[in-house]
Amino acid sequence: MSKPDFRTGLVAIVGRPNVGKSTLLNALVGQKLSITADKPQTTRHRINGVLTTEQAQYVFVDTPGYQTRHKNALNRTLNRTVRGVLNDVNVVLLVIEPLRFGAEDQQVLELIPESVPLILVLNKLDTVKGRDKLLPFVAQLAQQRSFAAVVPVSASKGKHLQELLAEIKQHLPVAEPMFDPEDLTDRPVRFLAAELIREKVFRLVGDELPYTSTVIIDKFEEGETLQRIFATVLVENDNQKAILIGAQGERMKRIASEARADLEKLLGSKVYLEVWVKVKSGWADTEASVRAYGYE
Repeated sequence: MSKPDFRTGLVAIVGRPNVGKSTLLNALVGQKLSITADKPQTTRHRINGVLTTEQAQYVFVDTPGYQTRHKNALNRTLNRTVRGVLNDVNVVLLVIEPLRFGAEDQQVLELIPESVPLILVLNKLDTVKGRDKLLPFVAQLAQQRSFAAVVPVSASKGKHLQELLAEIKQHLPVAEPMFDPEDLTDRPVRFLAAELIREKVFRLVGDELPYTSTVIIDKFEEGETLQRIFATVLVENDNQKAILIGAQGERMKRIASEARADLEKLLGSKVYLEVWVKVKSGWADTEASVRAYGYE
């Protein structure tokens, strides 16, 4: 990495909810850093994922899906995160679904500064049957904004990611790396643990539980062969608590079991995980409580 033409830069991944931004980040980095679920606003934090090659270091910034439907304190905070990221990067990836560009996509597009190179990423290519329609679709979009490149990919299948990296690299400045080559993210393990638990809550409870549920890590005890993690899931009321726990506690047992398996893969060691459920009504409605639970 002492090469004189080594490139390093920040690459924002933006788009409306559920277009596959976090799946794309994970696929590019080669590690599960950002959680995924079929639920709007699964991603709530700015998450940096680092990929270092012989020629470049890509620092991918995964952002929350820009939210237009809900206006509570949590979503105002998440939208500020998206807007802030866009003024602080070298390249922007606008992720959309092929043949679909609606009002929510348009709102995200309008947030992106004209001065930043913009790459249009058509994700979920594997779901498209009539690919002959892609060129007219892209041509129509190009009438309202100039794109540095247009790259169709399938993040879930790992298709055409090298082509995307090649396009991004052209727009990164010549610079020394920001992170060590072994680094995958700038987020601490406690943060990743909370996110993995929250993913299982969203995946296994689905629409029965409002998206405002969150997870906090009460205690993280590191050991050489065993990591002990104690966490709490916050919900809005007793009915949600009952739903999350399930009959005889079976649902919560499954959430903890699946989260523990992912944590063991991430940490490379055995994990003892204990998860509790606590009612904290209205936590997402005020700026103070949102900040108190780690949202900036």
